[in-house]
Amino acid sequence: MRFFKVIGVLLVLSGVFAVGVWRGWVPLPAEWNPWAPLDVRASPNVLTRYKLGRLQDDPALCDKVLQTSGLRVSHQADTPADAACPLRNTLRVQGAAVGLSSSFLASCPLAVAFALFERHSLQPAAQAVFGQAVTRVDHLGSFACRNMYNRAEGRLSQHASANALDIAGFRLADGRSISVLKDWPGDGADARFLRQVRDSACDDFNVVLSPDYNAAHRNHFHLDMGRWWVCR
Repeated sequence: MRFFKVIGVLLVLSGVFAVGVWRGWVPLPAEWNPWAPLDVRASPNVLTRYKLGRLQDDPALCDKVLQTSGLRVSHQADTPADAACPLRNTLRVQGAAVGLSSSFLASCPLAVAFALFERHSLQPAAQAVFGQAVTRVDHLGSFACRNMYNRAEGRLSQHASANALDIAGFRLADGRSISVLKDWPGDGADARFLRQVRDSACDDFNVVLSPDYNAAHRNHFHLDMGRWWVCR
């Protein structure tokens, strides 16, 4: 009985503490306050996924977070709710701190996750392996109104809600290109860089699929913000 009383007291104290943080009575650093907007410039932590998830249904919060992202975006009009693949709170990412092979559509969580990835995963990996920056990301697109693996039936792909991005390769400051298709099978610096990028991307996206997952991903990294957590 005493054990349950202790648990009850701890739950009450936890609730009081949470309310205090929410009300601002108990000061916490913004990166450890679950109600504070995500700052892309701060290193990801255990609250980052939660804060990214809040962005999907809160356009005002999305705009606030984008101010720290370094992204150049334009807001897209919501499509009709009865569309085959309806889009809401969707952005067109037109530019970033790193160059893009082309602009792409993205849910707010995907766009912000890409900014986190570029700052905290991609560029540190390039500096660690090559001693230079990545200047361009080559991608295969984001939005595609289709089922998973283009099957006639089954679940819609995360691409169907602009919640996924396929990255095919990278260009370095010295002009060299790194290709997932060509360089993943090797064991040199290029392959080591790609594996480090894949591994660290798992801190930024919910799902990261690479050539290690299956043959369908032999030429790209699939990155998405779906409900599952997978790093392969």
